[in-house]
Amino acid sequence: MGFEHLFKVEQEGHIAWLILNRPEKRNAIGFDFFRGIMAHFQRFDEDPSVRVVIMKGEGKCFTAGTDVMELAELIGDGSAYSRELQREKILLGQECFNAIEKCRKPSIAAVHNYCVGVGVDLLSACDIRIATRDALFGVRETRMGVVADVGTLQRLPHIIGHGWFRELALTGRDFGAEEALRMGFITRICEDREALYGEARRLASEVLACSPLAVYGAKDVILYSRDHGVYPGLKYVAQKNAAAIPSEDMLEAMQAFMEKRPPVFKGK
Repeated sequence: MGFEHLFKVEQEGHIAWLILNRPEKRNAIGFDFFRGIMAHFQRFDEDPSVRVVIMKGEGKCFTAGTDVMELAELIGDGSAYSRELQREKILLGQECFNAIEKCRKPSIAAVHNYCVGVGVDLLSACDIRIATRDALFGVRETRMGVVADVGTLQRLPHIIGHGWFRELALTGRDFGAEEALRMGFITRICEDREALYGEARRLASEVLACSPLAVYGAKDVILYSRDHGVYPGLKYVAQKNAAAIPSEDMLEAMQAFMEKRPPVFKGK
């Protein structure tokens, strides 16, 4: 497979921790990494024991971005054939990060230190982003003479708005955790990695306290409405709820409310 050594997976109840495990390269992202992301998130989507995914990085930083040595492979010899291979590799990278977004299980990115370049593409595909105070982000592609091509330009403006987004994408400048919090790119700042992972676990636990069917449905409707607009999104959620109500989870929530106890959801 070629990517097993690049990741570690630890499961804690219904929480899957996906750990970027290339610390000697500062978790630099190459083609095997892309394939691994796709494989893991497809498995998480299919695994009923997984209901939330948390991503974190081993070593000094979350990720230093693209593996520059592998990026050089995209240059090719200028022939039509090499350009087609280049296009196919870019599409592969796109589909791998699409797998994060398409996974029904919510994803939480817990970032420490550097997360730049393609790392921002990865984060933009996640549902929730939190970071340590020393975190540093950057849409650096314009400084490298390329156009970001695996998701940042498509997803980030929906997260932080076009004002902030265009400044960051067109200048390529770095920004820290405080600024990321102000613009809404991250939702929490933690003092250190221990606090970061504790906060990620707490947020995951809050997701787990909800009906998994409702959580997966909400994520589906959020993405559909983003891509199709307000009125199509309203019609979509009406049809979705008409097909799903009443579910066992919904009836359990109502019963638990009347009995003044926490609900026990089964995802049915």
